[in-house]
Amino acid sequence: MKLGVIREQRDAEKRVSASPETVKKLIGLGFDVHVEAGAGIAASVPDSAFEEAGAKIAPDLASTVGDADVVFSVQGLEGVDAGKAKKGALQLATLNPFVDGDRLKAYADAGLMAIAMEFVPRITRAQSMDVLSSQSNLAGYKAVIDAAEAYGRAFPMMMTAAGTVAPAKVMVMGVGVAGLQAIATAKRLGAIVSATDVRPSTKEQVESLGGKFVMVEDEETAEAETSGGYAKEMSDEYKAKQAKLIADTLAKQDIAITTALIPGRPAPVLITEEMVKSMKPGSVIVDLAVEMGGNCALSKPGEIVEVDGVTIIGHRNVPSRLAADASALYARNLLHFITPHVKEGALEIDFEDEIVTESLVTKDGAIIHPRLTGGDQ
Repeated sequence: MKLGVIREQRDAEKRVSASPETVKKLIGLGFDVHVEAGAGIAASVPDSAFEEAGAKIAPDLASTVGDADVVFSVQGLEGVDAGKAKKGALQLATLNPFVDGDRLKAYADAGLMAIAMEFVPRITRAQSMDVLSSQSNLAGYKAVIDAAEAYGRAFPMMMTAAGTVAPAKVMVMGVGVAGLQAIATAKRLGAIVSATDVRPSTKEQVESLGGKFVMVEDEETAEAETSGGYAKEMSDEYKAKQAKLIADTLAKQDIAITTALIPGRPAPVLITEEMVKSMKPGSVIVDLAVEMGGNCALSKPGEIVEVDGVTIIGHRNVPSRLAADASALYARNLLHFITPHVKEGALEIDFEDEIVTESLVTKDGAIIHPRLTGGDQ
């Protein structure tokens, strides 16, 4: 069995989908691992480290994937390169399937079986495969570090002979994996932290980390969470009440970190232009949802902008800014996904496995996932 690890093709993508640790384990499963030259350099993994782990270094993309049974990637093959992989090959990657439909069609036309790792169900058995959690955890941490760099004051309270420095006030909007890590990181740095989410189940999590929970609580919040643990779209009436509460709270904050995403839809706007202008000069907003439209009305993908003295940070692909750790975690996610489907040195994909059925998006020349074909919204 040949497994190819490609060098990522998209701009600013520094991660790699394998590590020396996972290469050794993949070889132990029976794979002949080929890594495209330079695939790990941006993540501080030179070709020599992969070679020492037992991988072969392939000179280019075509030789990496041309006869591979399995292809590992962070963001997937580009559609124009789908035909370079052999028909029937299994590709594991994060594919942004709701947005990148043309690329999925190219995979289907090329006869690839594509797994969208972000569709892996959030069940206990799949926790070790959950790329959204592994990458969002790092993004939440990095968001606080980015905010601290842009913020012109200290985070913790400091009592000195010359006087006392007040602690920073940080508000985290969206209490998923990224939000929880942002809360924990900001608390470790000494900030006073508050957080908000439409899901009442997150209140206990926020308070367990030492944060204050800010939320409009009414009958609608009882049904604000999907079975998969994501936030649902709320009514306009609820949004208006929540917006007023947030606006009043946000005006008193020094830093806001937004993380709210709704699968398959643009990110909800949580911070309006008026809210930005209500914040104190020197305040900072970090918008982790900027690539899906943004939680802040004034954030711009890939840019840092300033509006009335408020700095708004909209870095793309935040996990890639911690490429070494993000790659190591992502590589383990892929390893855990593929391991149950290798039996005595042979690849035997269990198409009845819930994890496979929930994440397989193309097969037998077609896009098959019901969430993409209209069968399940």
